[in-house]
Amino acid sequence: MMAAGDELALLRAQLTAFCRAQLADPDATVPSVERTPGHAGFSFFFALRSRGEHREYVLRLPPPSVKLEGTADVLRQARVIAALRGTGVPVVDVTWAGDDPRWFGRPYFIVPRLPGDGLRTGPGEWAAALPAERLRSMARQAMEALARLHRLDWRRHVPDDGPPLDLVVDVHRWDRFRERAAEPEMVALGPEVKRRLLERLPATPRIGICHGDFQWANLFYTGGVLTAIVDWELWSVGAVPTDLGWILLFADDEAWAHEGRGDAPLPEPAELQAMYAEAFGGCPGDVAWYRALGAYKFAVITGFNLMLHRRGKRHDPYWETLRPSASRLLERALALLDGRSEEAT
Repeated sequence: MMAAGDELALLRAQLTAFCRAQLADPDATVPSVERTPGHAGFSFFFALRSRGEHREYVLRLPPPSVKLEGTADVLRQARVIAALRGTGVPVVDVTWAGDDPRWFGRPYFIVPRLPGDGLRTGPGEWAAALPAERLRSMARQAMEALARLHRLDWRRHVPDDGPPLDLVVDVHRWDRFRERAAEPEMVALGPEVKRRLLERLPATPRIGICHGDFQWANLFYTGGVLTAIVDWELWSVGAVPTDLGWILLFADDEAWAHEGRGDAPLPEPAELQAMYAEAFGGCPGDVAWYRALGAYKFAVITGFNLMLHRRGKRHDPYWETLRPSASRLLERALALLDGRSEEAT
């Protein structure tokens, strides 16, 4: 395996050649390349100097030597971002995208690096100390953008990306990950949650474009204004309330048990749901079910990624921190399905 420093040096040389060719500027330089923060994907920040101008970009690549499908299909991500331009959904421009292997040996896409950051509210993070009213305004922008995304006709904007993901399939597809959890007791309630989800499947959910990981860290703000929804690697065509259930999960203090979650005064799930319903123009459906589905998924993801970390396949101690929340998430899912929550509507 290539050392991190060698990998970045190679990538810098590749980016230099790429940018010189794309800009027809033999003197273009790439002064710096660095990995982006986070827990997934092969993304890199890089700076570019050309004809006296300094610009910054983000390069997205699939992991090396993997099948180019699912989250590794970076051109599919670029396609949905490009399709959403001009719709009112805040996304970045795709500056370059392609699959010519002479540049990086794999497909790629490149977008401008925006000023600002995702809405990070953990201890010591930039948004942790923001006042409640500021966070409420930022959250409302997020809910309005999500509703705008969900109102789009997927057949018009991404006609080649159906058929929609069936909810039964969505519930069942987590089995193989749950069975490989680092500790079986972490997901001991998983089969019961799965059974209850299948017993209470929502009827005729609205189908549209789903982001797939609509959470605070993937909402990019500049000066308090939502400028882009980022990280589209999990997007799909499916039941749009899955996105709502996911963001409500991250606003639900009762769903988490790990230390270091932070106490930023973000709106609670009921208020976020009301913001979404107002922007969407009606009730989004059985929201408690989608919140339970989100809790089930994240519990399974935690157990699986912790297994990868402990086996040395994907180093990320973040999942050790989250370990205590896996069982709590499943308990919360059952409570939501039982209606044992004032917000479970």
